[in-house]
Amino acid sequence: MSAGSSGVAAAWARGERVMTGAGLLLLTLLAWLYLVLLADSMDAMAGAGRSAIFMALMPMGRWGPAEFALCFAMWLVMMIAMMVPSAAPMLFAFNALSRSRPGRERAGRWSVAFLLGYLLVWSAFSVLATGVQWGLREAALVTDLMASASPRLNAVLLLGAGLYQFAPAKQVCLSRCRSPMGFLLAEWREGARGALVMGLRHGGFCVGCCWGLMALLFVGGVMNLLWIAVLAAVVLAEKLLPFGAMTARVAGVALMAGGLWILALSSG
Repeated sequence: MSAGSSGVAAAWARGERVMTGAGLLLLTLLAWLYLVLLADSMDAMAGAGRSAIFMALMPMGRWGPAEFALCFAMWLVMMIAMMVPSAAPMLFAFNALSRSRPGRERAGRWSVAFLLGYLLVWSAFSVLATGVQWGLREAALVTDLMASASPRLNAVLLLGAGLYQFAPAKQVCLSRCRSPMGFLLAEWREGARGALVMGLRHGGFCVGCCWGLMALLFVGGVMNLLWIAVLAAVVLAEKLLPFGAMTARVAGVALMAGGLWILALSSG
């Protein structure tokens, strides 16, 4: 390859990295904008009756298919806001590796397929989370404002999530999420279909790593923006920081301590 061709290829690769980063940033910002608007509407509902925006975006009263779909959309957007930033290193690594493979001119499309597979897994998780929220609401354990109405439920969720931070399954999934290139070399499949499958598998490991933390959204309130940001920060720290595995254990101890404290207060 000539020097000129190498320069063009390098410039093209840099452009793809910039486009990938810009796309992920835009997706994340749009998801957070949706959450901010929804949270503002909930505040308006709590202070001065139900706002028009909130009533249009979230289910109230008895649930049916339309209400389930609205709640699913809320959960999916929230998962995008929380999880896409932590998946960015994997997507950048995937794009870089794709550029070294035959058919590298299609690397951008393969990256889209990988992201689609990843989001499909979180979509399935969002369906499950919506069903759980529906059941908790029917049992009067969660309010219309999507916050837990039961201290004991909070204690159980905190203790369960804290214990899971030490579970072997958590450690296995976290190790796969923390090693993008290792995951890709072990799981590599060619073409757009292969990229989709790899995205699905990475999404599976990601859910296996983070589902316990996501369950804690019911503790602080599903639309509590500060709580969402704290949990998203924990996920980022676990996956991206050099001491991420230790962060997971420290978080586990803190969660169990919080659960025991709430349990002691509710039993007193």
